[in-house]
Amino acid sequence: MPKQLALFTCVIFALTLLASAQGNRPSPAASASCDLGGGKTIKTDYSSPRLKGRKMIGEHDPYGQVWRTGANEATTFVTSADVNVGGKAVPAGSYTIFTVPNPDKWTLIINKKTGEWGIPYKYESDELARVDMKVSKLPAPIENFTIAYDNSGSGCTLRLDWDTTRASVDISAK
Repeated sequence: MPKQLALFTCVIFALTLLASAQGNRPSPAASASCDLGGGKTIKTDYSSPRLKGRKMIGEHDPYGQVWRTGANEATTFVTSADVNVGGKAVPAGSYTIFTVPNPDKWTLIINKKTGEWGIPYKYESDELARVDMKVSKLPAPIENFTIAYDNSGSGCTLRLDWDTTRASVDISAK
């Protein structure tokens, strides 16, 4: 009985430590969603890294290489309906998104493999689509990497904001 009590105490202690570590992550969990109407939705879960005085995209995360589009676990993209993302058909389902940032154009990668850690990227064979994103400069730097959806006439615009860069792509229901 004392061994079982000691084991139980150790398990509770380990779970408590794990829970407290999750709450103090330097790149906290965040989410964004899009309501396409008629019960059709998109939800994205990601971890939001901070600049902390660093130049991330183009230096820490080099241009032309696959980026996990956030921090920690890979970023999810879950759609309850068939959608068009930048003109590419994406069936309803759960996906992971990555990006390839470049100074003048970003590429969004929609990947069928889910549940992986963000990097290294070794999932080319599981790609559903690669979509060009528009890139623009923000008027002021954004400290926290942010994924958001803005409602547009026919759907939503997915936007990724960080530092002085915005990458975006239009999404519509099929």
